[in-house]
Amino acid sequence: MTAVLKHELRNYFHSFTAYVFGAFLLAIVGFGSMLYNLQAAVSNFEYVLSFGSIVFVVIVPILTMRVIAEDRRQKTDQLLYSLPITTTQVVLGKYVALLAVYLVPLAIISLYPLIFAQFGDVYLPTSYGSLLAIFIMGAALIAIGIFISSLTDNQGLAAGVCIAVILFNYYSVSLSEYVSSTAFGSVVALAVIILALGAIVRYLTKSELLASGVCVVLFALVVLVYFTDYTKFEGLLPNIMKQLSLFDRFTTFVSGVFDLTAIVYYLSVAAFFLFLTVQSLEKRRYN
Repeated sequence: MTAVLKHELRNYFHSFTAYVFGAFLLAIVGFGSMLYNLQAAVSNFEYVLSFGSIVFVVIVPILTMRVIAEDRRQKTDQLLYSLPITTTQVVLGKYVALLAVYLVPLAIISLYPLIFAQFGDVYLPTSYGSLLAIFIMGAALIAIGIFISSLTDNQGLAAGVCIAVILFNYYSVSLSEYVSSTAFGSVVALAVIILALGAIVRYLTKSELLASGVCVVLFALVVLVYFTDYTKFEGLLPNIMKQLSLFDRFTTFVSGVFDLTAIVYYLSVAAFFLFLTVQSLEKRRYN
């Protein structure tokens, strides 16, 4: 794992990837600081972080698009499989390297509240609580990006899909107001989700029987609940879209509340997608 970590860090800092990523993040946060903290004379640095969270739509795909896709394209992933380490260690080594690159600009940004505190009343616990939250939220988004990168050998495709997924998650709360809140609409949406889950299981396991079994069981469960009490599905789709939003949970920290459930959610999302990445690589390894 340490060898993979060092190799990845060397690649990032010997290319433009780490510098472009850091430049985008610092530029957006710097622009937000100018608007809120300097021009508007607002002492809440956490508002700047909330304003700058949209930058993840761009910087996460930049950072993660090549992490595994490039190895697959150049066939160097076969060298990783020959190393005396597990696939989990390979994924964790790459993931920790990405977190290290992510921490560099955040370390610089963490100085901003201390600087602004010299010229006004900045509530540091809220500022640094929001910084911790945005780091963990970024860690979850990076895990999603790694998984998407593991599904293809095309960096452009990996970046495009990653942008679409993060952009949808960013606007999911706003979009939830326009989707159907009826029970039937929720059932249709769940059917699509179940089919997508079956496709993922089929891709990761190459077992049509297992994928079909998962879909049949979940479909049967949805139908059973629907005919037992269909009112449970009313408003379910908008609620799912709100609950899945990573960005909406961050607003709690901006409001001055340290939400432990949001932290657990971010960590769970990161662990889930890292697990999927390991399974994706294991499938390719044994094929």
